[in-house]
Amino acid sequence: MTNTITTDTREGNKQATQRLLILSGIVDAALGFLKVGVGIFANSHALIADGIHSFSDLATDIMVWVFNKIGAAEADEDHPYGHAKFETFGTFVLGILLILVSAGLIFDSMQRLLDVSEVSIPAWPALIAALISIAGKEWLYQITHALGNKTNSRLLVANAWHHRSDALSSIIVLIGVGGAIAGFLWLEMLAAMGVALMIAQIGWKLSKQSVEELVDTSLAESYVGQIKDKIEGVEGVNGVHSIRTRRMGNDVLADVHLQVEPFISVSEGHHIGEWATRELTSTFSELNDVVVHIDAEDDELIEVNARQSLPPLRREARELLMTLWESEFTPKHVYKLTLHYLNSGIHAEIFLDREAHFESIGDRAAAPSGRALADKLTDMASEISWLHKVSVWFD
Repeated sequence: MTNTITTDTREGNKQATQRLLILSGIVDAALGFLKVGVGIFANSHALIADGIHSFSDLATDIMVWVFNKIGAAEADEDHPYGHAKFETFGTFVLGILLILVSAGLIFDSMQRLLDVSEVSIPAWPALIAALISIAGKEWLYQITHALGNKTNSRLLVANAWHHRSDALSSIIVLIGVGGAIAGFLWLEMLAAMGVALMIAQIGWKLSKQSVEELVDTSLAESYVGQIKDKIEGVEGVNGVHSIRTRRMGNDVLADVHLQVEPFISVSEGHHIGEWATRELTSTFSELNDVVVHIDAEDDELIEVNARQSLPPLRREARELLMTLWESEFTPKHVYKLTLHYLNSGIHAEIFLDREAHFESIGDRAAAPSGRALADKLTDMASEISWLHKVSVWFD
């Protein structure tokens, strides 16, 4: 029993993401050329480095484009659950890149701080380029972060933070150029190291979340508890156990075991599961795939016994019981045999043709009642460990 997000919604999110990535790539390329060009002209090594940072963002935009396109692909024979984890892998790579960028900023700042006398004083045009970069990258951050939240794409959110890291780098350049012009060359280096640590924290968080998803880490206990509470409110559900959850890209997948009355029909049990699935997917928007197992009992409690000994399947059980009870009736008298597999054993319900059975006995008055016959059949099968109960019905 599953539920899937509509194709139109996915396609709309995909197109919006691709348009944003094209815009982001154009802006990153323009800012990179601007900062490198002005940095060379204004003698600002910090601005040149910041321009290189913008070109790294351009490379990141290309990577996000590729992974987003792969992740949005429909399920196929080799990937029956879809390709969303490619996007998760892309988020992991992006997190590592943020950590590496922060490490580079810290190392460069420490080197310059140790030899501050060799730092050249930049010219004022570097300030203008830094301001343009701050405005452009903060704008990209805002629109990318908004779309990432709208489409529930952690990869886009990660890329948004990469835009902000570039804006923060430009703020460092602005502070550094202003400080250098005012005579405080060390100010740029200290600010750079502080922001680099913040970027490293963001990169660590994104990488950690991605690894947790790639190894199918369960969602928070509180979220699982909400799922359980919702299912328990569905009519016909006697219990919920063995709830397993995991993330796959933007979606949450869940496996749930529902316990229902043991003697209801298969179709009613299935219908209860359908209602439970509908309740979950209508309540939790990101819960995209629900697999429901219908149980007649809490199989967690009998799992060990089930591994040790399983009762036979229908054909073997019927042949053995009919042979054992042939002195009481023949198979032609049995118009229905229902086997209930409960507690690692079988509860057998036998439905006998009343007229045919009584005629075979000859003396209707001497014929045992259904309960008496059931007790007799139970005694005859006392050595069969998997036969827990017998019920006899006449029709």
